[in-house]
Amino acid sequence: MQNNLLVVLGATATGKTSLAVHLAKEFNGEIISADSRQIYRGMDLGTGKDLDEYVLDGTPIPYHLIDIADAGYKYNVYEFQQDFVKAFELITAKKKMPVVCGGTGMYLEAALKGYKLIAVPKDQAFRDELLDKSLDELGAILRSYKKVHNNSDLETQKRAIRAIEIERYCASHPEIEIDYPEMNPLLIGIKFDREVRRARITQRLKERLKSGMVEEVEALIKSGVSADDLIYYGLEYKFLTQYVVGDLTYDEMFTSLEVAIHQFAKRQMTWFRKMERSGSNIHWLDGFMPLEEKIQKVKELAVI
Repeated sequence: MQNNLLVVLGATATGKTSLAVHLAKEFNGEIISADSRQIYRGMDLGTGKDLDEYVLDGTPIPYHLIDIADAGYKYNVYEFQQDFVKAFELITAKKKMPVVCGGTGMYLEAALKGYKLIAVPKDQAFRDELLDKSLDELGAILRSYKKVHNNSDLETQKRAIRAIEIERYCASHPEIEIDYPEMNPLLIGIKFDREVRRARITQRLKERLKSGMVEEVEALIKSGVSADDLIYYGLEYKFLTQYVVGDLTYDEMFTSLEVAIHQFAKRQMTWFRKMERSGSNIHWLDGFMPLEEKIQKVKELAVI
């Protein structure tokens, strides 16, 4: 095929993993995860790793950038870009096809466009100056920078402050060069209409709670990961932690988390539309299309 990289993207709960794994088998490939939270060990149900799906007909499909850091660590997009390049080169050196799977738009763009990123050091004094700001105020500060790398990460105060810290540093320091490999990606998106997507998100949330998502958070805290660190990761870990420590009732947790995931999925789709406006050609597939038809469509696109 003409492409040397396949990318499967979409909002949460659209079936990305299943399609990516089947495509990896079809094209003799290996998966590279582009999910900002599947990085962490022990954070499984809340991040939707679905590792069982990486085995087809008894054969495991190799994957990369999953379970590579301890929960509590603050992995960032700079590290992801470095790790992505290593994984890409490792897979291609074996004459295999890298298949990127994920919904973290910033990670996808960092991988696909080779932005020159830098490791931004912490500036505690500057962070302290922002502690009394509201999320709205922090958002306004973040958007004041001309070239914002990530203006969607405003779910918690810590994340917003870190994003501002990065933009402030970038504004006053030259970006480092990165020896980036040439890539010819084929981007495949999976899409459901809004109401269907919302129903799928709600159903999956109920299933994961039944499967032990609360117990997963309890185990992480028992292992020594602080409640504040878990809340930093947002979404499931934010609201489940607040429930576990007694700040929310179960019903409050479920309702707040359901709304937050719906909002997150909307932000994901907004990011993908921004990628398209910036020149990324995403071939969207109807989520209801049978898996075999999705695979056939990708095969057709791969030889165009």
